[in-house]
Amino acid sequence: MGAGMKTTEDKPLTADGAFYSVVVPAFNEQDTVALFYDRARKTMDSLEKPWELIFVNDGSSDGTLKELRALAERDDRVKYVSLSRNFGHQAALTAGLDHAAGKAVISIDCDLQDPPELIPQLCRKWEEGFDIVYARRSNYRKDSLVKRYASMAYYFVLGKTSDIDMPENVGDFRLIDRKVLSILKAMPERARYLRGMVAWAGFSHAFVDYERPDRQVGETGYSFKKLISLGMDGMLNFSLLPLRIGFIIGIVNIVLGSLFLLYMVLDALIFDKYYHLYKFLVVLLFMLMGVLFMFIWILGEYIGRIHNEVKGRPIYIENEKGNLPV
Repeated sequence: MGAGMKTTEDKPLTADGAFYSVVVPAFNEQDTVALFYDRARKTMDSLEKPWELIFVNDGSSDGTLKELRALAERDDRVKYVSLSRNFGHQAALTAGLDHAAGKAVISIDCDLQDPPELIPQLCRKWEEGFDIVYARRSNYRKDSLVKRYASMAYYFVLGKTSDIDMPENVGDFRLIDRKVLSILKAMPERARYLRGMVAWAGFSHAFVDYERPDRQVGETGYSFKKLISLGMDGMLNFSLLPLRIGFIIGIVNIVLGSLFLLYMVLDALIFDKYYHLYKFLVVLLFMLMGVLFMFIWILGEYIGRIHNEVKGRPIYIENEKGNLPV
């Protein structure tokens, strides 16, 4: 736990007056932006401290940007960044965090599956002295069994093979203290996996449990392909398992191959059975080729990531901003 209670007095307001910053990535959310704003505004006003709402338009192809412009004109506490194209959820979150001025920064999606009404509970935990407060899902939505068990297996393996304590059943709905944000902004990697980066930073943390409802409006921006990409970012950035799995598979292949060869030898000696040698060579060759191709894929992934880091391209590109410094 932190050094003690956090209050307005011991955490002075920033230059623009915001005490709380709420970062909201949005991709094709024209139907939910206004609804989210109405619920978030009521919730943040109840805290009786200055706040700002930072939307990040992640290259939406619908009317999301138009909705954000209208909100920014009505309420100068609403700010937005519009990216030049769809850079992905983690890049959009990074863009919002880079502009956050508050002493406590809350990240939450715009789809209303994460209820803004939970934010005061996160803030109370932060005021108790915790530097990171996770909103933890206590239920599974109507996902397929395959998706549920795949998610459980993924976080189990990641937790066992990485050198960080990765919290389970949490997404990107959380509150972080300003000093945690400073650490995140100092991390230069372009393959962003903020869940892992926040956990890696350490600091005291707490959880607020909630039941996550099904999406009522619009469609999810997280396709199966994007979920796989996010999972690979977490595994390759925070675990050495991909490099070690080839060794494990190699050992398994050697053991199985040895048992198979022993069986053939005994079968030939005891029962006088004849085997064509080429059959076994073909089987062993395919097994070895599978191991080699897996190693090539793993090395290719790491080399590709090194290549992207060396190029030094920005994580995102801003095209337009509203109620934010130019």
